Amino acid sequence: MTDDTNKHGPEATAAEEPTNTAAPEAGEAVETPAHAPDPLELAKAENADLRDKYLRLAAEMDNLRRRTERDVKDAKAYSVAGFARDMLAVSDNLRRALDAIPAEAKEAGEAGLNALIEGVEMTERSMLAALERHGVKKLEPVGQKFDPNFHQAMFEVPNAEVPNNTVVQVIQAGYVIGERVLRPAMVGVSKGGPKAAATENGTPSA
Repeated sequence: MTDDTNKHGPEATAAEEPTNTAAPEAGEAVETPAHAPDPLELAKAENADLRDKYLRLAAEMDNLRRRTERDVKDAKAYSVAGFARDMLAVSDNLRRALDAIPAEAKEAGEAGLNALIEGVEMTERSMLAALERHGVKKLEPVGQKFDPNFHQAMFEVPNAEVPNNTVVQVIQAGYVIGERVLRPAMVGVSKGGPKAAATENGTPSA
């Protein structure tokens, strides 16, 4: 005789338990899919990024334009610097030739010599005038405080009456082209005098 009670054992009980498919109770958190990005917000962000890139590019182009204009201006102003420097050597030779003429010969007043002197002087003046038209200007440092940016000290002159470090003599003229030194002036400076007192703006006073 078969025992039917085995049909009601633990295994049968577990198999017969219903699966819990009931809906979640009220108040229980339910996962929901994340919201998609707002197209309007994306468009605004993209527009702001493009605007920033445009402003940066515009600023770079403006800086490039200014640099180009400055470079072109400098090229025009300083393109003759090398030629002008060579012409200064010619002008120096003309001046040396004039200084080499003895004072007695000048005073003698010989027509031929006087004509030669006038011709050389005229040539020198014409050359310097042509250089000045191209932005070359002669320095006039006598009486000024020595400035290593424009002057080259060759010797010192003891003089207690002149403020110390003042240009008192020019051995070779100096020139500038635009804002640049074409050739510094070779000068003699004073030594032994009082120091130049500096004013509030830094300009030396006698």
